Amino acid sequence: MPRAPSFRLLLPSLLLTLLVAGCGDKDAQAPAAVTQPSAQAAAAADPAAAPLLGALQKQLDGYRRIIVLLADEEQQSAADRTTSTRIGQQLFHDGLEQRGAIATQFDTLLRGTSPQRFATLGAVLDYIESAPELFDADRLAFREVLRDLHERIGADSSLPAVKLHQRIGEDLEALDEIERNYNQELTRIFSRFERTRAIELKREKWDDYIAHLHKDYSREAILRDYGVIEPYPMSMKDSDREIFGRDLPPKTVVLTFDDGPHKAYTDEVVAILKRYDVPGVFFEVGRNLGKVDTDGKVRLGPMAKISRNLMEEGYAVGNHSLTHAQLSRTTGDALRQQVLDTDTLLKDVDSKRAPLFRFPYGARNAEGLQLLNEAGLKSIMWNIDSMDWADPVPESIVQRVLDQVNKEQRGIILFHDIHDRAVKALPQILDRLIADGYQFAGWNGRDFSVARPRKGSDRDATVTTGYEKSWAIVVGIDNYAKWPKLEYASHDAQAVADTLTGQFGFPSSQVIVLKNEQATRNNILAAFHDRLSDDRTGRNDRVFVFFAGHGATRQLASGRDLGYIIPVDSDPKEFATDAIAMTDIQNIAESMQAKHVMFVMDACYSGLGLTRGGPSSSSFLRENARRSARQMLTAGGADQQVADAGPNGHSVFTWVLLQALAGKGDLNGDGLITGTELAAYVAPAVSAVSQQTPAFGSLPGSQGGEFVFQVPDSQEYLNADTRQLTADAIALNNKVDAAQDAKNSEAPVTVADLQGGKAKLVVPTAGPASDRQRSQQANDRGLQLYREKRYDEAAVQFAEALKLRPDFAQAANNLGFVYYRQQRYAEAARWLENTLKIDPSRAVAHLNLGDAYFHVGDKAKAKQAYTTYLALQPQGSGATQARAQLEKL
Repeated sequence: MPRAPSFRLLLPSLLLTLLVAGCGDKDAQAPAAVTQPSAQAAAAADPAAAPLLGALQKQLDGYRRIIVLLADEEQQSAADRTTSTRIGQQLFHDGLEQRGAIATQFDTLLRGTSPQRFATLGAVLDYIESAPELFDADRLAFREVLRDLHERIGADSSLPAVKLHQRIGEDLEALDEIERNYNQELTRIFSRFERTRAIELKREKWDDYIAHLHKDYSREAILRDYGVIEPYPMSMKDSDREIFGRDLPPKTVVLTFDDGPHKAYTDEVVAILKRYDVPGVFFEVGRNLGKVDTDGKVRLGPMAKISRNLMEEGYAVGNHSLTHAQLSRTTGDALRQQVLDTDTLLKDVDSKRAPLFRFPYGARNAEGLQLLNEAGLKSIMWNIDSMDWADPVPESIVQRVLDQVNKEQRGIILFHDIHDRAVKALPQILDRLIADGYQFAGWNGRDFSVARPRKGSDRDATVTTGYEKSWAIVVGIDNYAKWPKLEYASHDAQAVADTLTGQFGFPSSQVIVLKNEQATRNNILAAFHDRLSDDRTGRNDRVFVFFAGHGATRQLASGRDLGYIIPVDSDPKEFATDAIAMTDIQNIAESMQAKHVMFVMDACYSGLGLTRGGPSSSSFLRENARRSARQMLTAGGADQQVADAGPNGHSVFTWVLLQALAGKGDLNGDGLITGTELAAYVAPAVSAVSQQTPAFGSLPGSQGGEFVFQVPDSQEYLNADTRQLTADAIALNNKVDAAQDAKNSEAPVTVADLQGGKAKLVVPTAGPASDRQRSQQANDRGLQLYREKRYDEAAVQFAEALKLRPDFAQAANNLGFVYYRQQRYAEAARWLENTLKIDPSRAVAHLNLGDAYFHVGDKAKAKQAYTTYLALQPQGSGATQARAQLEKL
């Protein structure tokens, strides 16, 4: 017999119970004469009661979650109410199972012969009756449990059992009275004689109780625990899921035509487009092309020839549903038929059909967008509506379109090729737009672009963060012959080199690593002169230089300080001649053709004139593409020593630098780490956890450009092999984060320059990001937090990623694995199941799911998950573990 209908009958009763339940100002009640037991104290006093008390707390937790989900039901949308009810049903039935488990524990205890069993039950009743953390409304969660116990203990005629039976009966009466008398002020104490009941009735305000619950529970977190994350409302901005046209270049439009093909007007529109030599995109209704039989056989109609001609002539032809239905109200098989049957028809017309879809009326829902993702289609919306479907006057249509284009300055224009008025209006619109300097973009198979820019149009260089070639010189010296030996410099250098070649894709053949005895003065200078100076680097290249070792400062006769980096073969007595002066470095930097060069020196010295950091305009990338950069970041000043005792065998400076390059240095969240951002993160962080004062600036001759790292999207699916940071690394990162949190994130960052002065760094403003980019960034932040074992914060970031992109399998897996690490195995299993709904062949998710079900105790599902993993990855890194777990099952 289905159980959900019984929930629908019982839930209103439950809510009525709670709405009339006593729940008042706990802080206002008089303190008890004796210390009242909490669950923890009761369990400590009587260990035999601990399992029962733990089960009661689970029962209470589920009860509270239902209240939080449904307390503001009237303010929820219909969709939200449906979700709340569905999860509430799961919670309710979980509660029934927990109640059955508690009853089993009662039976086991009462069947025993220990005289202590009644004292154990007494301890449980003490908690229900008197725990100070419970509201009266909380105690109503235990009413059915008490009724079960009342019935069971009534079968025992011993004196202790009789007393307990009486006590439970009085507690049940008190709970009934709470329910009946919520609106009355009750102060009378029930037991004046030898009664042990301790539930004291008092008036409480329902709002106070709900406010109390919201301190520990939120609707969003409850839904997340049950495998549900509600996506953000659909944005009206361009994203990877949908294109509206607002992110097209200035003075660029896309012409689109809906509802065809038409036996006359489609050809007339094409003739106009040819005359003006502009592209167009056509969105066609499937039933105009033919039909798909139930057996999948395609039967094309006569107008399919029009579509075939469009594709042969190079016009993009997309999907506009099968019958022009309002798809926001369509779900399931009917929705799939609307989308997929039309796609089948278009493919039968010509396999070159464009993978584009336009929702009729623009009406869409999350299920429809998910279906497009599965089918490999992109939703194309519009931001300029000609209203040619409603306006019968061509001149009015012309003026409307021109007014909207003038306002928007770019976009996708919606026409229909099934009306003669669109045919009449189109030439006038094209005449005016061309005269005003507009360009026309077409679909190129990947996005909308202008294939043939018109003569005289603005043609700014494409803005890109990519470089033609990436070079690096990395030096680390521990084993000095005549200077004090260091511990971590060589390891620091290797870690930086590995980060450049691994994370940022620098070719290993273009990364020169010199460590210890290799890092002589001649070899370091030869690396610059023979490999990088003059025309050996291109004008669109970048060069990154890292040095970890000793630095020194010499005061010149003029009184000016001059800094040096110390090669392995330098003599402290002769470093003015056998070390490498900063003036040499400056000359080398100026001799390079590379557009952007950055020096990072994990050494302390002074004596190099630096100018202020890079630009801060919102058009940073465009400006940066034109300007050279010569930037330097140093670990500290002349009178300071490098803190050589950071985590994992690194100096503090290099450890913070590596964390910045791992993503924390992307201060504005745009997916880029500029030289200024690197300094704005590293300098205050190092100063907060050491005695060093890092300095930063641009070398003379720099044109204000910025060295740029593009943060790669992480592809990591969390699993048991994912490495986490050590305790000392986590401790240092926590200190750094605390220092970052203490400052105003929007205020300029003040850092030292090498002249002993101060410079203010302003981080460039981030440009607009798509939902997919923001989702990836949230996922990557979650990975950082996971590695620092900040599981709750990591879960929030993975949830954020899924709000932005519900079909993000990586984030779903990672959220599930966070739950697994928290030993919340049922929740983990839900999210890993969600992962596999999105990406059924993701082997690591099957392995993680097997582990979750193993701990839940569901042997059949665990076995199935492990078996599937081995079928997908028989030689995978988790294969040995999976086979071992299968043997246990």
